[in-house]
Amino acid sequence: MGSLSLSTISWSSLPSTKALKNIIPKPLSVISLSRLVNVKACTTSAGGNPQPISDRRTINFSGVKLQETVDVKSEKLRLDSWVSSRIHGISRARVQSSIRSGLVSVNGRIINKVSHMVRGGDKVNCTISELQQLRAEPEDIPLDIVYEDDHLLVVNKPAHMVVHPAPGNTSGTLVNGILHHCSLPMLSLASEEVHSEAEDASDDEFIAFPRALKDNGGASSGKSEASIRPGIVHRLDKGTSGLLVVAKDEHSHSHLAEQFKNRTIKRVYVSLTCGVPSPISGRVDVPVGRDSNNRIRMAVFDGSTHSQKTRNAASRYRVIEVLAGGGSALVEWKLETGRTHQIRVHAKYMGVPLLGDELYGGTKGMALSLLQPRTPSSFRENLQQLICKLERPCLHALSLGFTHPYTLENMHFSQMPPADFAEILTQLRDIRAEKVSKQVHR
Repeated sequence: MGSLSLSTISWSSLPSTKALKNIIPKPLSVISLSRLVNVKACTTSAGGNPQPISDRRTINFSGVKLQETVDVKSEKLRLDSWVSSRIHGISRARVQSSIRSGLVSVNGRIINKVSHMVRGGDKVNCTISELQQLRAEPEDIPLDIVYEDDHLLVVNKPAHMVVHPAPGNTSGTLVNGILHHCSLPMLSLASEEVHSEAEDASDDEFIAFPRALKDNGGASSGKSEASIRPGIVHRLDKGTSGLLVVAKDEHSHSHLAEQFKNRTIKRVYVSLTCGVPSPISGRVDVPVGRDSNNRIRMAVFDGSTHSQKTRNAASRYRVIEVLAGGGSALVEWKLETGRTHQIRVHAKYMGVPLLGDELYGGTKGMALSLLQPRTPSSFRENLQQLICKLERPCLHALSLGFTHPYTLENMHFSQMPPADFAEILTQLRDIRAEKVSKQVHR
């Protein structure tokens, strides 16, 4: 497709995203929707001990009971965190729902505050609540459609937009916008669990949906339900901006998901880091898994701690520019695998967390401690203001390439970073910038 590649991008000037859009007229047919969210599951034994199961799609945790005394050696912990750690595979959002429903007691007293602190010796009695039906309604949300045909959409997702609905977050998502864009009725999910972005069922970015959503609208497109079933194929973190492909039918979803699984999808990201990676190019290949101390975070596991819960994760990176006299860098990433938070975890592992990534160490304080000593006094105030108002990791999905599910054409799209990313990049360049020759990477 006629689009940009990294070899043609001039990083000295960041044009608006509108100038780069490749817009195709939208089809007029009404489309029925099926696959938009993913699920996970496991169970516990009668004694409350975590028991993994082979088919993670079959158990929804409803009615699972936990009766256990907090280890005397344990430090003070939040109730929702402690319960989540005792029932393998359950989401913290699901535990929080159970607590708020009055189904959890500590030392015989019902607790409905999820942040209640438990201590060693406390006796906790918990019953996991029944699943609540999740409804997603069409919403007239502006979408930046980069490409569209009868079979798929390529969307430029803005930062701060969640991709798919979750309990407590059923509006304002990309899915809600797509329902409206494609003139689809409201959807509801029955007897399945949907998780928040931070508690995704899979540690992969691509999504393989096990079951269908129910169409509550009663509308019919006049087309075969089996042939027209759009869905989210892969996800981007809430704070990550950039390109994402959406399938409009089951064949497209299956074909694209297979490309993700086989690692033939071409994805390039760019980021701003706290510090400069050393060496300035290379490959990171380390196993990652859920952080046992914080379920919303992933962590690197070395050989001595490697377990079945970890997954191989490989990324290639190269420094495009050294910024602010070495206080930051513009870095290109190419993914070989697609694990949750992969780039963010790998950047932290290398000691250069992404600028603005509070979860993985790229805090405002760290950024300023690196940048201010390298910044002339005339730049400091403006730089501090930009850093302090940054509310997301500086990470952008720059380009996306795949094989079209029907035409088998090689599709390629690029979209420059949005204004918040570009503004900080410009400021860091003004302090001092040094482009890195591609020859250095060979």
